[in-house]
Amino acid sequence: MTDVGAAAASSEAIIRLDGVHKVFGEGPGAVRAVNDVSLDIRRGEIFGVIGYSGAGKSTLVRLINGLEPVTSGTLEVDGRTVSAMSERQLRSLRPHLGMIFQQFNLFGSKSVAENVAYPLRVAGWDKAEREERVAELLRFVGLADKSRARPAELSGGQKQRVGIARALASRPTILLADECTSALDPETTRDVLGLLRRVNDELGVTIVVITHEMDVVKYLCDRVAVMEHGRVVEAGEVYDIFARPQEEVTRRFVGTSLRDRPGPEVLARLAAGHPGTLVTVTVQEEAGSSDRIMRTFARHDVAGAIVYGGITEIGERPFGSLTLALTGEETAKRAALAELRAFTAVEEYPHLSSEVER
Repeated sequence: MTDVGAAAASSEAIIRLDGVHKVFGEGPGAVRAVNDVSLDIRRGEIFGVIGYSGAGKSTLVRLINGLEPVTSGTLEVDGRTVSAMSERQLRSLRPHLGMIFQQFNLFGSKSVAENVAYPLRVAGWDKAEREERVAELLRFVGLADKSRARPAELSGGQKQRVGIARALASRPTILLADECTSALDPETTRDVLGLLRRVNDELGVTIVVITHEMDVVKYLCDRVAVMEHGRVVEAGEVYDIFARPQEEVTRRFVGTSLRDRPGPEVLARLAAGHPGTLVTVTVQEEAGSSDRIMRTFARHDVAGAIVYGGITEIGERPFGSLTLALTGEETAKRAALAELRAFTAVEEYPHLSSEVER
């Protein structure tokens, strides 16, 4: 399939929001669901929008596809000012915006092929063109043998693959995925995310992923915006957001995904069971690699026993942390930690460190 041509993300913005507000209701009871949001989403990238329930992320999607009008501000999609379009004009825009839903939204009485063909039928494609396009899409999502099946006969992952095929039917340039893996188990989630990555890599479709799961962002997205109370509180490259989260809500999301740092109870057990000074050192890319960290301790004649930690890949780049119990002369430990801080983050727990070093 070569619908729009595979292309790497460019610096050109395909979606642009400038001071966008969305207010529901009036007066004291009015709800500001989206509050002064400014964002550029680049053509060809996979962009994540993450936030807890009520953060405003789903409302943001409804603004992008024109299902809700913007209260104020400017919203442009693929060169067109959505915030100034009439309903009739919006109808001509929507075929360029594919939509994937959390609960699949398939027609239970229709076959898989009929579900995928539905937007083409509405758009007035003739039967031969519809059948050819549907067959092409079902091959792409790996369901060519399920064309006659009904949704009730499919697994959750297969239903979402049908949803993706249907969303791609009219050859959109943008795909909006609203919590599209929330109803799936972890293994099926990874399969669906892998398919979305193929859609981006092979078809060049820009994908906007709305989620409350940082694991989805970590695995799939190039850049991410973190929303809280209707605002974008932090945005940037996914790796940078993981490595240097600035806001408390972002740190919470990162913590739920990495699970590489011990909590207070675990720290207390580690301190009781291991001699020395407990520290957590961030591992990232070449400069902060685990090898360089351990060589630094060795050079200062400090022994570092790894007692906790985890390292994962984000965008094919390593990231995580190691918690170590350090033993050696106090001045040597101070010198080693000072050297480490020149190229990576170090967190100490002096109140938990053992006073006895063996």
